[in-house]
Amino acid sequence: MQNKQILVLGGAGYIGSHVVERLYNKKYKIIILDNLYSGHIKAVEYLKDRVVIGDINRENLEKINKKFGKIDGIIHLAGYIEVGESMINPSKYVSNNITVPTEILDFMKDANIKSFVFSSSAAVYGNKDKEIKENTQKNPINMYGLTKSVFEDILYFYDSIFGIKSISLRYFNASGASHFKNIGENHLNETHLIPLILKTALGQRDAINIYGDDYDTPDGTCIRDYIHVDDLAEAHVLAIDNLIEHRESHIFNLGVGEGYSVKKILDLSKEITGIDIPSKIMPRRSGDPAFLVANSELIQKEFGWRAQYDIKDIIETAWNWYKNNPEGFSSI
Repeated sequence: MQNKQILVLGGAGYIGSHVVERLYNKKYKIIILDNLYSGHIKAVEYLKDRVVIGDINRENLEKINKKFGKIDGIIHLAGYIEVGESMINPSKYVSNNITVPTEILDFMKDANIKSFVFSSSAAVYGNKDKEIKENTQKNPINMYGLTKSVFEDILYFYDSIFGIKSISLRYFNASGASHFKNIGENHLNETHLIPLILKTALGQRDAINIYGDDYDTPDGTCIRDYIHVDDLAEAHVLAIDNLIEHRESHIFNLGVGEGYSVKKILDLSKEITGIDIPSKIMPRRSGDPAFLVANSELIQKEFGWRAQYDIKDIIETAWNWYKNNPEGFSSI
């Protein structure tokens, strides 16, 4: 796909910077639009001449189209992602996760851009007690999942009405750090389990909070499917490749098909770091499902994608990132 030009929205963020890295290695021409709300310019400094700092709006999209020329596809990674916040401030999530990407689709319609990769979420499924396939009924139990579900439906109609083809990638829990560049997870207000555990191991937190130990799971804590961010990034490249070449819309799960409880992740982190990481039990959080584990056979069948890294790779690469960069990108 040399000479194809891809606009990556949120390309300086955690997942975005890993996707950009893969696109760069595959010789794509890349443009990044990021307001640095949760992204870091240091994560993509090797592309600084092709980074536009600003919000996602019609004006900025048209400026980019005029400056850089023909855009062959757009990868959208700039949604808000915090379940808890979505239940406290739902209108913020409706605006950023539904209204803004719909404006992107209108821009694409007028600019004749026909390929769109969307970062969706396992949160569209809600609380399920068994492995999840793409045809599992959607039943989101928090506003974050609802916004992702609604926008998937919008994508369906923009395909049927305007011919904009899309691939929605329903992530499970993206984790870990790059095997190839010095980039990793660095959120201002971190809420993800593995980073919080490792920050506790570094002494940056007093303890790791376990939100609920009375769920209907073997050890009482929530079970999640963790996928390495490098595997996730590779799936995005395969998605944009296939959209440009074959022009078929799809929805795919992205996980490894194995679930780990909060307590199990904590135990593995203690083993890998060699540190007795303190923890404390807290009340459940609103909107947290007990069990989310993916069946990713469909993307394996269609694109030949398979997760290359397991949970220990995830924790080890994340630990190396935090040890080497204890203040995140501020350390670089």
